[in-house]
Parts: sequence; C-alpha cells; structure tokens
Amino acid sequence: MKGSLHLYNSLTRRKEEFKPINEGFIGLYVCGPTVYSDVHLGNCRTFMSFDMIYRFLLKFGYNVRYVRNITDVGHLLDDGEDRISKGARKDKLEPMEVVQKYTNGFHDMMDIFNTLRPSIEPRATQHIIEQIEMVQDILDNGYAYVENGSVYFDTTKFAEETGKYGKLSGRVIEDLLAESRDNLKNQSEKKHPSDFAIWMKAAPEHLMKWNSPWSEGFPGWHLECSAMSTKYLGKTFDIHGGGNDLKFPHHENEIAQNEGACGCSPCNYWLHTNMLLMNGKKMSKSDGNTISPEELFSGDSPHVSKGYSPMVIRFFMLMAHYRSTVDISDEALQAAEKGYKKLMEAGRSLKQLEAHSAEAGKIDEQINSISQSAFDDMCDDFNTPKALSRMFELVNIINSLKGGQLDSKELSSRGLETLKQTYSSFIYDIFGLKNDLVDNDQSKYLDGLMNLVIDIRQSSREKKDWDTSDKIRDVLKELKIQLKDGQSGTDWTIDG
Repeated sequence: MKGSLHLYNSLTRRKEEFKPINEGFIGLYVCGPTVYSDVHLGNCRTFMSFDMIYRFLLKFGYNVRYVRNITDVGHLLDDGEDRISKGARKDKLEPMEVVQKYTNGFHDMMDIFNTLRPSIEPRATQHIIEQIEMVQDILDNGYAYVENGSVYFDTTKFAEETGKYGKLSGRVIEDLLAESRDNLKNQSEKKHPSDFAIWMKAAPEHLMKWNSPWSEGFPGWHLECSAMSTKYLGKTFDIHGGGNDLKFPHHENEIAQNEGACGCSPCNYWLHTNMLLMNGKKMSKSDGNTISPEELFSGDSPHVSKGYSPMVIRFFMLMAHYRSTVDISDEALQAAEKGYKKLMEAGRSLKQLEAHSAEAGKIDEQINSISQSAFDDMCDDFNTPKALSRMFELVNIINSLKGGQLDSKELSSRGLETLKQTYSSFIYDIFGLKNDLVDNDQSKYLDGLMNLVIDIRQSSREKKDWDTSDKIRDVLKELKIQLKDGQSGTDWTIDG
C-alpha cells in the first residue's frame, strides 16, 4: 500500500506532510515516567498511544530509533522536594532502590499492555556530564545566569531576542507566573518569575547531588530531556512526543534550552496525546475520581462492576483518537469488551476460511478497498477510530463468509491472503492487540477440546441421540459458551 503520512504538529497547530530528516529513518523521542510511584492510567494511555505510532511507523517501512527516557532526578514537587527523594524517605530505601523498584513496575505494566520496548531508554542520572555541558553552552550563549550556585534560564532575554518562547503552548511571557516547578524558596534569586532552573544548588540534606562548576547540585527536570534527546537523536530530530500536560512548562522549556544551547529547534514535529477522564471528569485522587490499572484488571473499585482484561483496555484507548480526550466509564468499557471479543472471534474464524476461486471476485474488491482505506486512515495522523471501523467491516465479511451469507466463490486465494495479512497487520502488529480472553498457553488446548465437543455433538445429532446433544448444549450454555452453526460448520464463542 502506498500513501503519504500526515501528522498534526502541535507547534504549528496544523496537519503537515511528514518528511523525515534522513530518508527512511525516523528519530522519535517520548518523555517517559518519573519513577517514584506506580505508573498511573493516564500515563499508560500516553505510552500506549506512542506504541501504536511506533508500530505503524515500523509497518510503514521506516527504521525508527525510539528513545523514551526514565526521569530519576530533578523532577520536583510544588514544595521543592525531589520526587525520587520523597519516595526514598517514604519507603525507607536508597533513591536508586526506589528508581529500580518503580522502573521494574513500569516495565511490567507496559508488558501487560503489550507495548514494544523503546530502542534506547536513558536515565537522567546516567547523563549528568551531558547536562552540565549543555548548561555551559547556554551560559556561553548568554541565555542563562548564575545566582548563588544555581543556574537559571533567562526567558525574558530569550523571548526578546528570538521571539520563540511560548510558541508551543501559546503562552505570552508577560502572563507567565512561576510555573517551572523550581524550589519556591529560590524564587527571589530569579530575574523574572518565568525563569527556570537548569542547574540547582542542593541543600545539605538533599539525597541526590553531583559536583559541577557552579555548585554541588542536580540538573533541572527540563534539561534532562534536552540533553538525552540531543545525545541519541542529534541536535534536531524528527518527532518529539508526550502528554498534553507537558506542553508547558516542560516542552516549552526544552525548546528554549535547545535553542539557547545550539540555536536550533529540537525537532520538526511535536505530537501530544490528550488527557484521560473518568465519568466525564478529570481524574483526581483527592475527590476519589480515579482508578489504577490494577483496579481495572481486578474490578476492585467502586467505578467498575467487574474486572477488564488489559487488551480490552488497550482496545478501549484505541477507540479514541490520540489527540482526543478519553472518558473512561464502566458502560464504555463493557461496550469495548464486546467489540474486542468480536475482533478476536473473527480472527479465529479467519484461520478456518478457505477460498474456492482462482479468479478475483467482488469480495476481493471489497477487501482491497477496505485495506487501502484503513491504511489511509492511519496515514491521516494515526486515526485509529476510523481504521478500527474498517476492521469491523472486515469482521462482517469474515462472519458472512463463515455463515454462508456471502458466496466463498467470490473470494479468490489471493483475496483471502490479503484479508488475512490486512487483519493480522492492523489488529496484532499496528494496534498491538492479542487474544487474552484465554491464557495464550492454554488457548490451543481449549480450541482442541471445543472441536472435540463439537464433533461429539454433531455425531450425536446424526445418530438422533438428542439426549447427549441437548446435554452438551445445556452444559455449554451454563458455561456461557455459545455454539453457532453455519454453512461451513459449527463455531463457538464465549459470552461476556
């Protein structure tokens, strides 16, 4: 399939045709988690979205270097305490124990949601030298100043000389307040409230600190991503992604740092995912309007009536465009579960279909058209809702072929192969779904057992042994397993 890829660039606020810096290669950087607690569902949505994007770019034929960092220092709370240090004090662990504990947990959760690992996963603490060098470059270019051992980025000077500060977020510098997450007690050291620390002098009790030309201290949160993306992808790379909440101050300040250090933009395209709502409201721990991934799996929450599998949740996320808000509710999850089961059941039925024609027929034309449309949808800023709707068109064809409503003579062997390739590419490779209705290690045995049960039932009916046939039907019904008799045989599904 052929087509041109168009992305919505948050910086220009319009869709643009994607043109890589180096033909056939893409540099992709996504801001990763701060590992001081368990990853929350909103972050999972962001990382699943960029996993889908990564998967499609690979399927499109690009060689992608996907860099997603781990923040393990410098991300401060409103009271100025480092998040990792707070986690260490709370859990009575060394800071790097906290980092390892929650990094492992993050990886486990990403595996549960079937996301691919990035090409490189750098940690901020492993790149202190690169960050010190970038601070020095910014100082040498006159866009930072030293005050009492801390180094601050001079946003006013940068804005006046370049006119670039606030372009991503749409903020006007005169309206900016102290939103840079620096230690509040250091506000008096700044020339302007919007200035932000790129190196912070550490208090004596601070757990994580390094020597630098300015003080014993630690890097600013925003600086870390600038230094690590530059190291692994170059001064200007293709795509930078993250959650919408990172536009300001994090991404805005990344742009300022890169421009201040080398006079160049960090990337050509900015992609941002939107927020996750619950029952129409912003998720918030303080008012109880929140749910963790584990609670979604177990159903141990007042917000859901039962547990949902990880793949149902992933499918639910794909039903919305990555730039749209997602409103999670029990009713919406139940609907997603039905849709997901329909996709998995069709995938199983597809394996049993046979073609009965060597020449292309009407069904081939439908399959080719739907396949191209799904590809075009993904080329249009990764429109997963529309591409999913195309997959359900293929589901209808699969079910109609199996049930005899469509004549299999209108499907050629080439058409069947296209149907199988398209379905597999989109459902499993691009959308990253897998069948977790039954444990994968047990599914092949269950299929075999059900085929045996169906054969015994069919044999009983042929012998007019209605007692045995009815007993099989009734027991399966109690187990919520439904048998479906079609032209090509009997199939089975598990009712929710």
